[in-house]
Amino acid sequence: MKGAEIIVIGGGVVGASVAYHLTQRGCRDVLILERESSLGLGSTGKATGGVRAQFETDINIKLSLYSLDFFRDWDVDCWYDPRGYLFLATNEEQLDNLKRTSARQRELGYREVEIVDTAAIATMVRGLNCADIVGGSFGPRDGFIDPIAVMNGFLSKAEAGGARVEMAREVLSIKTSGGRVAGVDTSAGLLECEQIVLCAGAWARSLAETAGIDLPVEPLRRQIVWARSSELLPPDMPMVIDMSNGFHFRPARDSVNELLLAYPDNDEQPSFSTAFDDDFVEKVYEKARHRAPFLADATVVREKCRAGLYENSPDHHAILGGCEVGGLYFANGFSGHGVMHSPATGRALSEIILDGQSSFLDVSGLSIERFAKGELLHETAFI
Repeated sequence: MKGAEIIVIGGGVVGASVAYHLTQRGCRDVLILERESSLGLGSTGKATGGVRAQFETDINIKLSLYSLDFFRDWDVDCWYDPRGYLFLATNEEQLDNLKRTSARQRELGYREVEIVDTAAIATMVRGLNCADIVGGSFGPRDGFIDPIAVMNGFLSKAEAGGARVEMAREVLSIKTSGGRVAGVDTSAGLLECEQIVLCAGAWARSLAETAGIDLPVEPLRRQIVWARSSELLPPDMPMVIDMSNGFHFRPARDSVNELLLAYPDNDEQPSFSTAFDDDFVEKVYEKARHRAPFLADATVVREKCRAGLYENSPDHHAILGGCEVGGLYFANGFSGHGVMHSPATGRALSEIILDGQSSFLDVSGLSIERFAKGELLHETAFI
């Protein structure tokens, strides 16, 4: 069956952004295939909605700065709320790293980011335990967006530009012929196409294998505890990140006493499980009681707790661009940063597909080839 000139596999925020940016360039024959019966049921709908430019590597900083400007200036209300990210250092090595990375962030255009001392931190978020904090960094342009609103904004504009979306259409394999993509085999039959953009998140590896490509991404469950404080939260509370263990918390949107708490559980093993584990609550609260005692008595809102999947690459950086199979492109491996980098990702992929390279931002260092070459990137600001 005739499918489309370009098929995008995955209708989450990344696939939606790719489709949107392709239609902005004049592509009209774009088809998004989503395996779920409705949109937003995958990782996009489970994300915390944090956006930041406080990263270590140049490419992550640049992807973020572009995307932050996009969210700020977009004519779609994506609920961008620049409350900031506050990183807390508990030893001099961590603080030195923040000083070094914030200096680089300023060089690349994030001039507002600053190093803050313990006294300033105690004022910014009253109630924090600052006894073991030696300093931190604060980026006031960082903040929060609504992932579903971003996804819907991209999709509506993509459809207005001619793109089509088919729900409950699971892609079973990628078909190739003569070293190029030829189509996709789906739950409803074969669809022909000339180009494919794989945006299937944690499920991308098995599909890439059907085209003979080893895409190094693996799924890892990340859980979020939703809680309600008996007292009002500090006004304008930012995202707070404890660098000693990755524990972080942020206020919920449109609430004065609800918040999200999480941390990267080192006991978690790669899997596709998205079941919320009640034992995780006590792990989070143990860290909350130490770092933010004012949250110790917060009530868990069990029906709002959730678990989603990170799609981790070996170096926790995205995999963007083409491969040895002609017409096959990847937008995968975001390792928790897919929502925040979706605007830059969509534009980069559209330029790679249509022009042969991304000209607004050099993303060649994120190609799949870096793994075979041993040119992995290093990022410490991974939570």
